[in-house]
This record gives sequence, structure tokens and C-alpha cells, in this order.
Amino acid sequence: MAIGQDITGSASPLGVVPNRDTGVDHNAIETLIREWRPTSIVVGMPSHADGSPSAMQESVDAFILELQRYGLAVDTVDERYTSVEAERVLKEARTAGTRGRISKEMIDSAAAVFIAERYLSSG
Repeated sequence: MAIGQDITGSASPLGVVPNRDTGVDHNAIETLIREWRPTSIVVGMPSHADGSPSAMQESVDAFILELQRYGLAVDTVDERYTSVEAERVLKEARTAGTRGRISKEMIDSAAAVFIAERYLSSG
């Protein structure tokens, strides 16, 4: 997850809210919404390189329906290559000595920043 700022068009990572065996961790999401008070929720929409829907799109659509419980607008943005871009940036930071070991959670959180920034720059 990431939080974006409309005025600056920038975003900051908030970490990862993992899916549990019982589904989405709505308690964690509710806590973040109470703390940060966003005006909308942005979800990365997975698709193949050619833009066609990926196998995950159905699950993402179901997640978007669940997010409607928060009474906020839910928008989507193309998330293609955000994980690749996030991993590249983190590896560059590691090479420069400003970052240690890179975990999947760090990549996911950094990708969320790119997704939020894509959304902010498209508005």
C-alpha cells in the first residue's frame, strides 16, 4: 500500500497488507483509512504486456467490490511493469549502499508507490 499526495503528485509506501487464509485483512485496511483519511482508493489492475486482462483480473474485480464498503471512490490504474520498476529501483539503492536485502514485501510496497504516482499524474 502507498499513500499519495494530490498537491505534489508524489506517493510514499505504507507497507503491505497481506491476504489471509480467510480473505482480505479489512481490519488493517480500516486502520490505514482512519489514520490517513484518503479521498479515494486506487487499485492496480493487472494485465498482460499487450494490455489484455490477466488471470488475476477477476480476483481484483472482486477485491474492488469489497473495497466499496469504505464509502470511498475506487479507481483503477494499469499496474503493468510496476513490480519490475520497483525491483530495479530497490536494486540500484542496494548497489549504492543505501538499501540492504530486498524482500517481496518491499517490492510490492514500492510498486504501490508507482501505481499511486501513475494515478496522480493521470488526473
